[in-house]
Parts: sequence; structure tokens; C-alpha cells
Amino acid sequence: MSGQMKTFRSLLFVPGSRPDRFEKALAAGADSICIDLEDAVPPQDKAAARAGVIGWLEANAESYPACAIGIRMNGLDTLDGLKDIIAFSETSTRPNFFMVPKASSHSALANFAQLLAIRSLNHKPVALWAVVETVDGLKNASDIAGTCGSRGGVLFGGADYSLAIGTSMDWEPLFHARSTLATEARVTNGGLMDVPYLNVKDEEGLRAECVRVKALGFDGKACIHPSQVAIVNEVFSPSEAELDWAKRVIEAGMSQDNRAVLLDGKLLDIPVYLRAERILSKAGMI
Repeated sequence: MSGQMKTFRSLLFVPGSRPDRFEKALAAGADSICIDLEDAVPPQDKAAARAGVIGWLEANAESYPACAIGIRMNGLDTLDGLKDIIAFSETSTRPNFFMVPKASSHSALANFAQLLAIRSLNHKPVALWAVVETVDGLKNASDIAGTCGSRGGVLFGGADYSLAIGTSMDWEPLFHARSTLATEARVTNGGLMDVPYLNVKDEEGLRAECVRVKALGFDGKACIHPSQVAIVNEVFSPSEAELDWAKRVIEAGMSQDNRAVLLDGKLLDIPVYLRAERILSKAGMI
């Protein structure tokens, strides 16, 4: 199941204690699903959920190549987190990625990554995603992103972060954290995903927040309901205007051996060419 990662536009969370929803999540059209063993599972159900998820992964290891499948573990500093590590280290089947909540420093993630590497000698490497949702996590975002590497990434946990700083989840109080992550979490060119929009019935609010987050440089947004996936995918996919511009930039650059050139009166240089290539890459055109 593990393989080369790609940038996610959408990541759909599904409770680990609800295996009846796994197939529905896979059919929702998200670039990735993340089976949640942490917040979505009450303490008394964690053991059963863990065993059930591992059993489901083993039964469906090669069935869903089009959709990346990840596991959000319990915190690495909790007993259930340790049980997760042991349980997944003892199975021969791995998800495409592990997501670690409340990532606050490099050290814990690095230890976990080392354990994964040791246990992956006979498997392809598993990507690591960190949820930055604490003040310390934001301060250490660059180191955390470095630990995840270019195959993984960072998810902004806006709900817990807003609780930590004593604010609402409105745009203004979370703008600093998002802007910081847009820079610090790019240290290894890994992925960057935004917190889910919690009002699943507010489609216009979801769309507006996606547009704002995309403008900051985020690759995509997590979802908590299948109905959110289509809007998220649409906003984070390159528009026809963006694709047309990118094609023209690449064509102009090729005609001038990528030297600085004017297009529509604007200077094109290496950073502009690279931005155009990134747009075409997201659309699967290069």
C-alpha cells in the first residue's frame, strides 16, 4: 500500500471505530483518507478500533491505489499511542502515511520515524504527517516539517490551536499561525494541509476559507464529511485560467532557453517558471 506520495488537495477523516464508513470514505473522491484512532474514538473503544483497522488494512492492502490511506495515531506521549506503535510494528501491512497529533518538537517525531525505518526494512518507507496544533508546535514548525521530509507534510490543527491561545476559529485570530506555517512548514517542500471547516452545512463558508488558505500557499484542506470533498478539490485544483497562464509561461521560457523574457508586459524569470511548472504538475500535466 505504501508508495510515492503526492500533494493532497483533500484529506477526509473517518472514525477508526466506524469500519462501516471506510468504503464510503474511499468513494467520496478525496485524494486521501485518514482513519482516525485519536479524537474520533472514545477511550473504551480504542483497542477494538486499533485491531479492526489493522485487520481492514491487511484485507485491503492492494485494493485502492488511487487513494492514499493514512492512520492518525494517538499521541506519542500516551499509552494508547505506544500501543499503536507496537501494533502497527507487528503487522506486515502499512498505510501510505501515519499522522501524529499534537506534534510539538523534533525529538518525538524523529524517534518515531526511526522506529518506522527499522520496521520498514522489508517494506517501502511510510510517509509521516505531523499535526501542528500547539504553541510549541508552531514555534518548532520548521524542525517538525524537516522530520516529516518531502514525502510527508504538516496539517494545521486549528481547533486545538485556537483553544491553546484562547480564541475562536475565525480567520483573524488564526491568520498568524497559518501564515507562519506557510513559510516554516515548507522547509523540505513537503505538503501543507489546513484544518477542517467544522460547519458541514455551510458550503459558501467552506469555499471562501479554501480560497483564502490557497492564497496563503496551502496545498489543500482536511474534511470531516464527504460532502465537503468536491468543493475542496475544486478550489485547490488549478483553474483553467491558471493552467492557460502556466502553459504560456512554459512555452515562452522554452523559446528563450529559460532566460528572462517579457510575457504580456511582465517579466518572466526562474521563480515564475517554477511556479508555472508547479501548477501544471498539480494538474498532472507534467
